[in-house]
Amino acid sequence: MINPQSIFILIILIIVGSFLLETILSFLNATRFSFPLPERLAGIYDAEKYNTYQQYLKAKHRFSMLNDAFSFVVILVMLLLGGFVWADEMSRYLLQSPILQSLLFFGILGLGYDILGMPFDIYFTFRIEQRFGFNTTTPRTFILDKLKSWLLGIILGGGILSIIVLIYLKTGNWFWIIAWGVISLFSVFMSMFYSNLIVPLFNKQKPLEAGELRSKIEAFANTIGFKLNNIYVIDGSKRSKKSNAYFTGIGPKKRIVLYDTLIEENSPEELVAVLAHEMGHYKLKHTLQGLIISLLSTGLTLWILSLFLQYAVFTQALGFAIPSFQAGLIAFGMLFTPISLVTGVLSSMLSRKNEYAADRFACLNYKPQALATALINLSRNNMSNLFPHPSTVFLYYSHPPLMQRLAKIDEVTEQESPTLA
Repeated sequence: MINPQSIFILIILIIVGSFLLETILSFLNATRFSFPLPERLAGIYDAEKYNTYQQYLKAKHRFSMLNDAFSFVVILVMLLLGGFVWADEMSRYLLQSPILQSLLFFGILGLGYDILGMPFDIYFTFRIEQRFGFNTTTPRTFILDKLKSWLLGIILGGGILSIIVLIYLKTGNWFWIIAWGVISLFSVFMSMFYSNLIVPLFNKQKPLEAGELRSKIEAFANTIGFKLNNIYVIDGSKRSKKSNAYFTGIGPKKRIVLYDTLIEENSPEELVAVLAHEMGHYKLKHTLQGLIISLLSTGLTLWILSLFLQYAVFTQALGFAIPSFQAGLIAFGMLFTPISLVTGVLSSMLSRKNEYAADRFACLNYKPQALATALINLSRNNMSNLFPHPSTVFLYYSHPPLMQRLAKIDEVTEQESPTLA
C-alpha cells in the first residue's frame, strides 16, 4: 500500500532526477561551444564575432548552472523544512475562506520565489546581456515590468485561480470538466485579444507604415490568399537589441508583429520571407492545431488532477495536516513532472515538424535564399546556439537548430529548383 513516506521519497527522487538531467544536458551542450564555424556561415561571422558568440554561450551556461542550482536548493529546503506547510498554515491562520486561503498561499510562494530570484534577473540583464551589447533595459523599465507582472498575476492569475477553486469546492466529480471549459474559454479569449490587452502594458505597437516593406508583405499575402489587415511594429529595442517576429490571434483578430530591431537588421525581401514562414503556420493550420492540442492537454491534466485530489495521502506526504486544493496542486505538480516531460517531448517533436513545414511553405511560395539569410541574421544577431546537443534538441527544442533548418531549405531548393526558378 502506498504510504506518505514512500511518496515523499518519490518526490525527492523526481526533483533530484530532474536537476541531474538538466545538469547533464547543460554539460553536454557546453562541450560543443568550441566547435569550429561551419563553412556555410563563413563570411557571415568574422573571427572576432564568432569568438564573442562563444564567450556569450559560456557566460550563459555558467549563469544557468548557478540559477538552476539555486532553484533546486530552494525547492529542497521548502520540502525538507516544511516551507509549503508553513505557507498553508499562515494562509489558514489569516483567512477563513478556502478561496482566499488558496490565493494567499500561492501569492506567498510566487512573490517569495520571484523576490529571491530577482538578483539573478538583475545580474543576467544588467551584467551578462549588458556586457555582450544586448541590453537596452533601464532600471526604471525593469522595475515597472516587475510591478506590472505582479499586478497581472494578481488580477488574471488570481481571478482564474479563484474560479477554479470555487468550481472544485462546489462541483465535486464534475470539477475537471467545468474547469476545463472555463480555462478553454479564457485561452481562446487570450489568443484573440492578447496583443490588444496585454502587450500594450509593456510595449508600444504601431501599424507598419506605408512603403516598400508593407507593399511587399501585402503583395505576398495576396498571392497566397492570406487576408491580412493587421501588420504591427513593436518597440522591442526598448529592452533588448535581440530581434524576433511572431504571429498572434485567430480569425479576424490575427496579427503579424515585427520587432523594430528585426526591421533594422534585414532587407524587405528577408522580412517577407520571415513572414511567409509565419503565414505558412496559419495556412497549414498549425495555429489551430496548437490551440486544439493545448486545450486537449489541459483537459487531460485537469482530469488526472481531479483523480489525484481524491487521495489525502499525497498531501500528507508533504506534511499537510489538512487536505486542500492548494496542497493537492503542489503535490500534483511535483509528481506530474515525469509525465509533463514526456508530453513536452511530444509537443517539441510536433513543433519542430511544423517549423520545417512552415519553412518549406515559405520556400515554395517565396524565396528560399531570402529565408535562409533571414534565419542566419536572426541567429547571428541573437547569438543563438549553433550546435545544441541532440539530446537537448530532442527533449526541449520547439524549433530546429539553424544548421538543420538551412539543410532542409537546401533540400527544398534542390528538389524544386525548376519551380522556384
